[in-house]
Amino acid sequence: MTLATYREPGDATGSRTESMSAPRGVARFVLVGAYLGLVLTKAEVVSWYRIQEMFRFEAFHMYGVIGAAVATAAVSILLIRRFGIRTIDGDDVEIATKEPLWRRGLFGGTLFGLGWALTGACPGPIAALIGAGSTGYLVVLVGAVIGTMLYGGTRHRLPH
Repeated sequence: MTLATYREPGDATGSRTESMSAPRGVARFVLVGAYLGLVLTKAEVVSWYRIQEMFRFEAFHMYGVIGAAVATAAVSILLIRRFGIRTIDGDDVEIATKEPLWRRGLFGGTLFGLGWALTGACPGPIAALIGAGSTGYLVVLVGAVIGTMLYGGTRHRLPH
């Protein structure tokens, strides 16, 4: 991710400072996040019932959304690489290639899936669920933050 670049007020030298504290730089991320939260909520992607339907193989709704997201990402990466598309700030888009590590993916995916099935939410929509009034997800948010901190503290000892 690129930091927003802005010119300091009163800076006649033309030097540039990188900071996320620039209101315009932060505002666009907040607006996109709010829009995404609205779309996810209206599409029922954050619905506990829809997620349970998916894990019970009772409905195609979530599989269709996930499949569409994967297809969109694949086409987007193809277009970015083929046409050298740049970010809104004009920077090159760097897509790192990763070697497939099936053990890491299997373990991490299983852990992620278990958490998703138990709570009814993956990490992304937790804020949208809280914003929609599902205050019980504050407990899930606290658990996600604690889990992230535990991972950060033990990351150097884990196989990557």
